[in-house]
Amino acid sequence: MTFELGSDANRSSAMRLVRIATSRNGRTLMNRRPFSTVSRRSFLACASRAIVAPMVMKTSGAFADSDIVTLTSTGGSYQENVTRTVLTPFTEETGIKVNIVPMPNMAKIKAQLLTGNVEWDVVNLPGTDAQFGSKQGYWEKLDPSMFDLSDLVVPPTRDVVTAQLYAQGIAWDPEKFGPRQHPANFAEFFDIKAFPGRRALRPDGPSTLETALLGDGVAPKDIYPLDVDRAFKVLGRIKPSIAAWPATTTQSISLLQTGEVDFSMTYSNRVKATMERGGGKPMAFSLDQTLIFTDQFVVIKGAPNKANGMKLLAYLVRPEVQARLEEAVGLIPVSMKAGAMLSEAARKWQPNLRDPKNLVISDPYWSDNYEKVQSRFKEWIQT
Repeated sequence: MTFELGSDANRSSAMRLVRIATSRNGRTLMNRRPFSTVSRRSFLACASRAIVAPMVMKTSGAFADSDIVTLTSTGGSYQENVTRTVLTPFTEETGIKVNIVPMPNMAKIKAQLLTGNVEWDVVNLPGTDAQFGSKQGYWEKLDPSMFDLSDLVVPPTRDVVTAQLYAQGIAWDPEKFGPRQHPANFAEFFDIKAFPGRRALRPDGPSTLETALLGDGVAPKDIYPLDVDRAFKVLGRIKPSIAAWPATTTQSISLLQTGEVDFSMTYSNRVKATMERGGGKPMAFSLDQTLIFTDQFVVIKGAPNKANGMKLLAYLVRPEVQARLEEAVGLIPVSMKAGAMLSEAARKWQPNLRDPKNLVISDPYWSDNYEKVQSRFKEWIQT
């Protein structure tokens, strides 16, 4: 079992891992108190230049009772599972209907805030985006009494709720590569002599640069601040073996299934989906070493259904709700009680949060460095 966090010792170990990702310099993964202020990733260049007028917050001052709440979502099978395991039961319990809209970019969120025409209530964002918005004051403050803080591996900040964690690692076709014939950790992924084959890496600085440094022997506790020059040198050594830079997670899987690449960096839940009906050819995933990301939820400042949005956030991290969701999607719950509720089949897809080889991506680092590093990374791919 990889998520046995019920004891004080295990919870302490897990919290030490999570502290690395959210500290300012990454040397301690989350060193924060619940509801503390955290800064995060800057906008993508296009988003940061989209609107430069002063922020205008036009809110009603009071939030009338309603029976709806609007949530953004990524769509696809994930949205279907969230609807079935979280949103429908939420509506049945509270009478609040959940309207789902496509996942926005940060420029659209900023535009709503600038004009005072806030249309959404709850937004699901990657950790770096959610925490950047926190730094800018885009989100409503949370009431800590809404949550059982003692049960949460990653406690909420003052305005951001981490609902789950997800893991990225190495995937391959088990019919082509048997035991010890494929890379199982990042050092082996970057060892093209011992494990020859075509690689696929994500075209994003966050995760790919960390993977390169871990593959070059840097300890997870020493990853941040990133030695960017060293990371590019490591990537340069295997660049001829990088056959694809898949822009989507779907592509990172389909390239394996069609045999266009041999080893791919992708997400454990997406590999899990290949084992299910309609998933195509089954792939395999290594939990020997992974990168761990946060999946976060916020209520936009001035949300028309703020009270309902807050109810949805509190509902989302309840143990039984977390267990239903993660049983379906194969991600990692933040509720320790939920971890104990999962089946063995679900737990086998989750990394061990106590394993020091794993690294949680530092949202604060990328909040300050994303635009500059990502621009360099894209240029490097094209050369």
